[in-house]
Amino acid sequence: MSSSKHSSELRRLALSVLQPGFVGTEAPDWILRDIGDGLASVVLFSRNIVSTEQVARLTAQLRAENPDLIVAIDEEAGDVTRIESATGSSRPGNLALGTVDDPALTEAVAADLGRQLRTAGVSLDYAPSADVNSNPDNPIIGVRSFGSDPEVVARHTTAWIRGLQSSGVAACAKHFPGHGDVAVDSHHDLPAYPAGRDEIAAQALPPFRAAVAAGVRAVMSGHLLVPAYDPDLPATLSRRILHGLLRDELGFDGLVVSDAIEMGAVTRLYGIDGATVKAVAAGVDAVCVGGESAEEATVALLVKALTAAVTGGELAEERLAEAAGRVREFARWSAGLRAAGAAQDATGDGIGHVAARRAVRLTRAARAALPLTAAPHVVELAPVTNMAIGKETPWGVAGPLAERLPGTTSVRVRGQELEEGTVALESCALEPAVGRPLVIVARDAARHAWMSRAVTGLTAARPDAIVVEMGLPGAGPAAAAQIFTHGASAASGVAAAEVLTDTSAL
Repeated sequence: MSSSKHSSELRRLALSVLQPGFVGTEAPDWILRDIGDGLASVVLFSRNIVSTEQVARLTAQLRAENPDLIVAIDEEAGDVTRIESATGSSRPGNLALGTVDDPALTEAVAADLGRQLRTAGVSLDYAPSADVNSNPDNPIIGVRSFGSDPEVVARHTTAWIRGLQSSGVAACAKHFPGHGDVAVDSHHDLPAYPAGRDEIAAQALPPFRAAVAAGVRAVMSGHLLVPAYDPDLPATLSRRILHGLLRDELGFDGLVVSDAIEMGAVTRLYGIDGATVKAVAAGVDAVCVGGESAEEATVALLVKALTAAVTGGELAEERLAEAAGRVREFARWSAGLRAAGAAQDATGDGIGHVAARRAVRLTRAARAALPLTAAPHVVELAPVTNMAIGKETPWGVAGPLAERLPGTTSVRVRGQELEEGTVALESCALEPAVGRPLVIVARDAARHAWMSRAVTGLTAARPDAIVVEMGLPGAGPAAAAQIFTHGASAASGVAAAEVLTDTSAL
């Protein structure tokens, strides 16, 4: 083979193992050119989405270049939503489903989501999160997990995969080998999971074993250090974990996808190009990139890095070809799955609302205090969310409550405002609520000291206040009337508003 022909083939192989994002609601010319040159996948984010119909036009434009193109999306439902980022998800997230613990309901919610994604032309969903949230201080998983019990997480991981794939969209279990027992956000730095192998086998791996048994054909690696298997390299860059554990021990023979390769956990030490080369060498078949770095230049940089690594001997050409082969195989399979999926449009059957309502839990004090009969003042305590959760995605209870009780007023308070003294709870929360019900909305109060202090202070001043916790349930003030939604999706906000205003919903 001539050197120019070999160089061209290497470029096609390198392009085929990338799953880049891009900016815009129409496909840019460079993406279309790269698809023609061998790019086999793209990934969509909220910036690419206006409506299901618009996404369907976009994916049709992309597939005009390659009918088997893998179109991926990071859509978990619940707090992490892309397809409904502008409105908030009409379906609850994993913790709510795990709390109800009805696998048939989880399967139905995932099937409903799958129908919407399939209608939009999506063929791969980076979901479900199969992480067991065993560390309540986890800053990145939390309500994205089905729970803290490996058996619960395993059975709902199974149900989610079956439901999603029954509608023609491939699932992707993440974040292998389990991101639930960490205290660092891998978007920014490298978290460690220091457990021994026996504990990992009992705690983190059961949902991934269940996913493989349920027929998942894609697994996403996590950017975390697991010293019991590899003391030096994070899972995404570790052959011991991706090959020795995932393929040899768990028997997974499908597509290994990296978590976003531009995340600080892997780029701080190796750069985005070095991390990409190390990931493919370790066993990653498809490199997700472009949540943040969505430019043509990034794809060009990574293609150059991969081809240079082959010619320089850092990356075996056989490994790159193997990865590209798995991508092609997955693309054919997922295209067949999409064709076999239910053909009806995703008009929605209300299952998301049903699930969100079933996940609501109340303390005895809350039951005694409801329903509200007068328009309340709502104080929403807003944390800084992790990067997986879109800043543009609305959440809360004030909006749906105002629809049910006209005259409802609200304020949203951030921790920085309280710390800087630019906002005082006395003036923005307590004074407007004089003579009226007070509703306090929290989101992971147990993980945020400022929020916990605010809830404690407000309930001390107003013992009749009702607290709605939309994150992980914590202890909260002992005597307070509390409602737990187990997630902050739009569906969960509506469910909370219904419970607050309608005794028949209790």
